[in-house]
Amino acid sequence: MVPTTLLKVLNENPFLKDVATFYKNAGYQLYLVGGAVRDGILDIATKDFDFTTDANVDESLKLLKENGFQTTEIGKAFGTIEALYENFSLHITTFREDSYEETSRKPDIISSNNLENDLKRRDFTINAIAYDILENKLIDPYGGLKDLSQGVITTPLSADISFSDDPLRMLRACRFISSHGFSPDANTFEAIKKNIDRIEIVSSERVRDELTKLLIGDNPSLGIRAFVESGLSIKIMPELDELKIEVDPKHHHKDVYEHTLIVVDRVLPNIVSRLGALLHDIGKPKTKGIENGKVHFRHHEVVGARMTKQILKRLKFSKKEIQDICLLVENHLRPHTFKMGWTDSAVRRYIVDSGEMMDQLNDLVRADITTKNKNKYEEINKYLDDMESRIAEVKEKEELSNLRPPVSGDDIMKLFNLKPGPSVGIIMKALYEQRLNEGEVSKEEAIQLAKDIFKKL
Repeated sequence: MVPTTLLKVLNENPFLKDVATFYKNAGYQLYLVGGAVRDGILDIATKDFDFTTDANVDESLKLLKENGFQTTEIGKAFGTIEALYENFSLHITTFREDSYEETSRKPDIISSNNLENDLKRRDFTINAIAYDILENKLIDPYGGLKDLSQGVITTPLSADISFSDDPLRMLRACRFISSHGFSPDANTFEAIKKNIDRIEIVSSERVRDELTKLLIGDNPSLGIRAFVESGLSIKIMPELDELKIEVDPKHHHKDVYEHTLIVVDRVLPNIVSRLGALLHDIGKPKTKGIENGKVHFRHHEVVGARMTKQILKRLKFSKKEIQDICLLVENHLRPHTFKMGWTDSAVRRYIVDSGEMMDQLNDLVRADITTKNKNKYEEINKYLDDMESRIAEVKEKEELSNLRPPVSGDDIMKLFNLKPGPSVGIIMKALYEQRLNEGEVSKEEAIQLAKDIFKKL
């Protein structure tokens, strides 16, 4: 019996039936497969629809173009044609079987005329369910519906062979724990642990993309646990394992690893916030010290920011993402100094230094409060509330988006007959400091400061 949730997908997307109809009229088989079927059954919305067919890529291209679909040939070499319909994406792949070389996760593709053989090459049984739209029939040779109903991750064939063939599937298993709340069965998890060395043949970019999907899921901490406990993290991000600092009963401190998982679950579900949370205490193992019988982690935020940059560069994150995430890590303790009293100048500096990341930084700071002491929890949140109020007040009375001094670098060069160079930079830096420290200043005040600095050059 086809779930009503899947029928709902067809009703909301009538073009799917149109595609199935013109393939059938041309004499071809066509089945909806993969995530669209899985998420359709689970009543999760999608805009990506994967099909499998016995038509070859040229036949698919011809059919799609004849029926008004915009197509690309990006995946043609792998037997896949991409078609676009409004804001939906369709991927139509010819029936195939895959064969893998030991040194690569890129398969040699063998054409097939058999749907069941095509389904067995897929990563998990929950993704190996096909749906015949026109016949309103599910084809499930590997028990995907049962696994879907039980929230279990298994592979169509041997998990050991599946993960050895395409090691990225091991990370995908961790990702589905986070995104869908599924769990690998014992045999599947053991196969991951057995094949962790194989992850080394996967490119950093593909690893990064799977980790991103894991971290922005609804239950990132569960996916991270599987990532760490399977041993995959040792090959990809060993710094995470080091967070499991042994807690000395004599010199007690919170469990940094468990604390980190809580913080990751609490922050906004975007990759910058989630990675900022995952790595905010990454510097603690390297900075742990004991003084007067108390454990401390001095400057762990600075050390952590350096480590974060190295980790994210290794995983090929963009320069902008690395910059933003390092800012979160390096500044996550800074708002706590507000309780000692911030001048308007300190508020301005915080606004300027955090820039567009201020909301995400404040979100991380609040997520980082994991104390079970109710009074302490309320006290910290109270002074963070006060800090945000002060920020709003300063923003209201000053145009902080325009913190340029009232004189420019060109003005300075004309005033002192200077050419572009270090001297101009020194003067301008002093003028920016004046603007931050004193708020809005007149042009005369700025010029006087410039003259004072010029005399000392």
